[in-house]
Amino acid sequence: MREETLRMERVTYRENGVTQLENFSMSIRAGEILGLMPVNRHGISALIKLLRQNLPLHYGYVYYHEKMVNHWRFSDSGTNRISIIQNKSCLAEGLTVADNIFVLRPGFRKRLMQPKILKQQLQPFLMDIDMDIDADAYIEELSPFKRFVVELLKAVVAGNYLVVLDDISSFISDVELQKLHRIIRHYADQGMSFLYVAPHYEEVKRICDRTAVMQNGQIIKYFMFSEHIPDTYMYRWTKGFDRRVSEQISKKTVHPDTEEPAFRAENLCYGEVKDLSFAVAPGECLVLQDLDNRILPDLLAVLSGGKRADLGKMWICSEEFKQKPDRRIAVIQEVPVQTMLFPNLSYLDNLCFTLDHRFHDVWLRNKIKKSLRQEYAGLLGEEVFDLRVEELSHKQKYDLIYMRILVQNPKVVFCVQPFKRAEVAIRIHVWELLERFLDKGIGVVILAVNLADSLALADRLIRVGRGRRMEEYGREDFGNLPVDAPWLYLYQSREKQD
Repeated sequence: MREETLRMERVTYRENGVTQLENFSMSIRAGEILGLMPVNRHGISALIKLLRQNLPLHYGYVYYHEKMVNHWRFSDSGTNRISIIQNKSCLAEGLTVADNIFVLRPGFRKRLMQPKILKQQLQPFLMDIDMDIDADAYIEELSPFKRFVVELLKAVVAGNYLVVLDDISSFISDVELQKLHRIIRHYADQGMSFLYVAPHYEEVKRICDRTAVMQNGQIIKYFMFSEHIPDTYMYRWTKGFDRRVSEQISKKTVHPDTEEPAFRAENLCYGEVKDLSFAVAPGECLVLQDLDNRILPDLLAVLSGGKRADLGKMWICSEEFKQKPDRRIAVIQEVPVQTMLFPNLSYLDNLCFTLDHRFHDVWLRNKIKKSLRQEYAGLLGEEVFDLRVEELSHKQKYDLIYMRILVQNPKVVFCVQPFKRAEVAIRIHVWELLERFLDKGIGVVILAVNLADSLALADRLIRVGRGRRMEEYGREDFGNLPVDAPWLYLYQSREKQD
């Protein structure tokens, strides 16, 4: 029988009086890849904190490498040798790959560092997983995929028994994800354990030995890799999306080529963007998938007017885009509740933030803001206007951001991975918010690395590799995509019916 790397028994953990984990039990064996599917994100952050550090428990026991490290009677607040890999890298910028892997690891006591020796020590690890990464490269020069591999190598060199992977598919492409799965399986075969947190069963079934379903801070069900999961069981959480995707497929909206695009780019070149052309019609949803996770920062810099393209032209409707800030183009950043709200401003001021191009005296005349409050109180709720931004719920924050864009009334909206790190209920709500743009005739371009839920709303998909347009799929062709994306089976079953 394999030894256990981690075991949590009946753990109840509270933060500021709120129960984050309740009667939580989970075990991971040596060499196992355990999938964790959260129906909502409640308790995920708390779980990761507890794995990293032995914080005081209300009740329960935690064992790591078959040794009790935390229990409800006493917590020493010590740290565990567990690596956490998330979207935000834990690597130190300004240092090389070799420095991060060897010098910053616990137990390194040499006063004089010899880069040549560190480089030689790294080569066997890279050869073992068939990776080519320059040991002298600085962390900020690496792609997200290579940074991920470096973090994984750092865990291997440090001798950590468990690695937690939190929603990694949201920041690396499908092709890179396959490479990572191969590396993860390689280390699992050598005895390392992994906790693989992902929102979709299509993802965890590709790599995990078992899958645990988590809801409201509790594990409610385990599935074995070889076990068939009843469709009705998964339908409990996905039925909202299933129904909406089916409705979207049935619409079969046609945007004729003769229709004037809401936005068009031709032969665009800037940074990692190489000769990229695309167009989106009014009321159309286009997904641009960045297969290499390279072009998004450079493309957004040009679209927002912060940088001028080296080559190529863009048009908003029939007018050439002057490549300077233009309110006819809106950008919704990834995880916008963290990047697009201003806590020092009131709710109403946040809502009006991009309205000054329509009403130049919006900040001088309270009459305009008062009118706006009356108009949207029925949709947003009267109570939210008197709340501070920090007091808003997750759903209310998304409402505020997307309604701000709707009030701005742009011709096209560029959404950067709009479903990233959003729980099931929020994903469905984001869908509804994006549909408002489409119903109003606003073109929507979803910028995605991994398709995930983006495909569910799309009319077209353009896949971009090495900064260039690689291939295009219409909605009727989604079933032929060479990926295992969520909701893809609905397009495939539709094709069989036709």
